[in-house]
Amino acid sequence: MKIWVDADACPNVIKEILFRASERTRVPLTLVANHQLSVPPAAWINFMRVSSGFDVADNEIVRRVDVGDLVITSDIPLAAEVLEKGAEAINPRGERYSRDTIRMKLNMRDFMDTLRSSGVQTGGPAALGATEKQAFANQLDRFLARAQKAQQAEK
Repeated sequence: MKIWVDADACPNVIKEILFRASERTRVPLTLVANHQLSVPPAAWINFMRVSSGFDVADNEIVRRVDVGDLVITSDIPLAAEVLEKGAEAINPRGERYSRDTIRMKLNMRDFMDTLRSSGVQTGGPAALGATEKQAFANQLDRFLARAQKAQQAEK
């Protein structure tokens, strides 16, 4: 089990939560981005820099993700791809993507993109607040607890 982070747009406060969780649980954490990022010097935390370009980081994550891994992303198409590979995905606001809801989210994303391209001002997401940070931490803890329980059952 590994955690992969689509790190180009991941808020720093979420990265900090991930760093602490990786150190506490010794679950490997890899941040993937097309620009240099600072990560703490820890055996479980890695950084992978990819070349610039459309979806380069996303494609690298999809290529490397495995069944049982977790991907942190706000990119809905990336979440859909990792779900297809048997991994799990949550966004930085603590929302867990699922096979049951991903199609609806993709449709809504496409609809909003169509509105924006036709000139409609849709605005962006609200700032990440304490509620969202707590929701993310809770969702991460749930994933880690389930994954550790599954690993112990395999032994």
